Amino acid sequence: MIKVKQKDLKIIVRDIHDYNYNQILIVGCGGCASVCLGGGQKEVDRLCAEINLVFKAEQRPGRATGYTIERQCHPLFIEELQQMIGQYDCALSMACGAGCQYMAELYPGMPIFPAVDTVSIGIDRDIGVYEERCRACGECVVGYTGGVCPVTRCAKGLFNGPCGGTNGTMCEVKGNIPCAWVEIYNRLKEQNRLDDIKKIRPVMEWQNQYQRTLIQDR
Repeated sequence: MIKVKQKDLKIIVRDIHDYNYNQILIVGCGGCASVCLGGGQKEVDRLCAEINLVFKAEQRPGRATGYTIERQCHPLFIEELQQMIGQYDCALSMACGAGCQYMAELYPGMPIFPAVDTVSIGIDRDIGVYEERCRACGECVVGYTGGVCPVTRCAKGLFNGPCGGTNGTMCEVKGNIPCAWVEIYNRLKEQNRLDDIKKIRPVMEWQNQYQRTLIQDR
């Protein structure tokens, strides 16, 4: 699931102040952003209160209003905003980067600012604790690496075994995390598939450097 975190309040307020916007619509996302506690209704309400306190302290006439839709990555849900969005000077999106961009596409005349940073595609370790596991590279290889992603889990993104700096099974780049290739080795050994680690794979072509469109066959 996509993980997001709220930007620093000072950055959000700066974006508003730079253009002297007063009427602000904060749009939450009931999908991924809500589940990871980054941009659901609760976070929208809190950000509204924080911005309104700033406006009050500065004696500005502005006001922030919040509204959460089911998802910001689908036009059927974004259409809910059609009747209200014209009443505001700008909108703050609390969805991922894709949702924020889609909002901007569907309402090109409205300035849309991201209120959150998109961090990763990850798993839930605990409430509010998320761990990156995927970078959506478009060429998944975990089938031959024992379910451990070398693109995300290896600091150097190595495809064909560890570097020479493996430090006692730990990563030399960040010493408090395990070396991904040690984990790959152990996983393949447990599965009796160690021969897979000897197979040289072509380097990633990094096709994700250009915009991709996915069409699922039905």
